[in-house]
Amino acid sequence: MWIQKENLDIVLVPIGLIIMISYHLFLLYRILTAAHTTIIGYENHNKMAWVERMMLLADPMDMGLALQVITSNLSAATFLASISITLSSLMGTWFGSSSNNLLINKLIYGDTSPSTTSLKYITLLAFFFLAFASFVQSARYFVHANFLISTPNTNIPVQYVQMAVIRGGNFWSLGLRALYFATTFLLWIYGPIPMVVSSVAMVIILHFLDTNSIPLHPYGSSVSERIAADRTMEDRMS
Repeated sequence: MWIQKENLDIVLVPIGLIIMISYHLFLLYRILTAAHTTIIGYENHNKMAWVERMMLLADPMDMGLALQVITSNLSAATFLASISITLSSLMGTWFGSSSNNLLINKLIYGDTSPSTTSLKYITLLAFFFLAFASFVQSARYFVHANFLISTPNTNIPVQYVQMAVIRGGNFWSLGLRALYFATTFLLWIYGPIPMVVSSVAMVIILHFLDTNSIPLHPYGSSVSERIAADRTMEDRMS
């Protein structure tokens, strides 16, 4: 029995949403249990090694390079936060136009009732606001890392800077995931079929991008050996 046009949203939209949520729950499980198999775990491993080397091994004159790297990440997070809030504002204005709504409704193969249309807009705007909040938090942690690195005449624990950089990167990833969800819900405006097709395509692409097959480089051992060697040399000279 064929599903009626008005009931397609009830069937296809939850399917697309379940596909997206299930993939990200699976990705979260992989990050918690086998982080080295994900690109997020791979990047976090490299970031922690970078902070450790910059804080323990780099010359104080080279701290400008570390601040430059943090500042570039801060600028990118601020830019994406501005893009997210701007898009949400523009879409709110666009969706508020009745003439545009009538034009879009003619292209939709699905439910075009006012309640469903309002749900589409509210859901889409919610994900854009989530992306905005995530990028703002990412910028906050990068600013904090900048303060920690540039603090003069003090022994800031490496773990503090690592935590700030990793959390900034995690909120960055969360903001990107919110934009991915917003993309699928943006296509829902044109009907449930584009939404579920984009969800499947998005999961396939993200699975390819999120999978890591590069072995983690053992930065920690080399750093520890060099620190131990420097301390031994200092003890001998003293």
